Amino acid sequence: MRFIQNWLDRFCYKHPRFGIPNLMMVVVIGNALVWLLDQFSMGFSLSSALSFVPYYILRGEVWRLVTFIFVPENNSLFFLAISLYFYYWIGSILERQWGTTKFTVFYLLGLVLNIIAGFIIYLILPYPVATISMYYVNLSLFFSFATLYGDMQVLLFFVIPIKVKWLAWFDAALFAFDIIRSLLQIPTIGMFALVGVVAPIVAILNYLIFFWDDLMATMGRVKRQTAHRTSRQTVNFKQATKHAQQTKGYIHKCAVCGKTDTDYPDEEFRYCSKCNGYYCYCSEHIHNHVHIQ
Repeated sequence: MRFIQNWLDRFCYKHPRFGIPNLMMVVVIGNALVWLLDQFSMGFSLSSALSFVPYYILRGEVWRLVTFIFVPENNSLFFLAISLYFYYWIGSILERQWGTTKFTVFYLLGLVLNIIAGFIIYLILPYPVATISMYYVNLSLFFSFATLYGDMQVLLFFVIPIKVKWLAWFDAALFAFDIIRSLLQIPTIGMFALVGVVAPIVAILNYLIFFWDDLMATMGRVKRQTAHRTSRQTVNFKQATKHAQQTKGYIHKCAVCGKTDTDYPDEEFRYCSKCNGYYCYCSEHIHNHVHIQ
């Protein structure tokens, strides 16, 4: 995974002009136009002519390899508008953060992975039906956004303030729910349920290719923080602090001048890591004292 990520980073660095500027704007406008044409066409569904169907692709309709990204996932105008606004907002921020090249590579890799998965499913289920869409790849944009801006606060339903990272966990729960639901449908509809399993996994794989190192670094940082909080030194420090506050009326006291946080609430106190024990010093003596051994 890391090798692929490094190769993609080098490719983006060496080809700065590769990419489609405002790619998500193109995708959003394409979805909106297809939806409008579907609504006003007389019995003809443009979405059906553009969707990814390997049966027809192998018979010459090669435009379906690309045009399925413009097939809208919602027939409801309200939900379509919300989803397209969401895709454009997230995609625009990611393109500004990454640059046009890297964002285009991210989206095109999701496209290629979906095409490969679609043909694999067709080998298992050789029927002329649409199998793959870009729905989950578009949703996975939010994983990327949350990885970069997890602490950003947004207004849910334009009213409720919530951090992006919690919305990302909700998005992950939706992915897991769709996968589990599809697996449970296998006894009922057979191998057709594979579509609902493969599509979310492909989107997650595309995300992991670009963010594997970031996730490993985050997991390592969390592991270190957990180890620090549960270490004997931290536990003893917290116990000593609590005991000092209960018995002496203060938490910090300078071992040199005797200042306490109770008498000097604006003073900054620190503990010396070179002293043998938990010795506290004020800002004046933290760098000006004899280390106790």
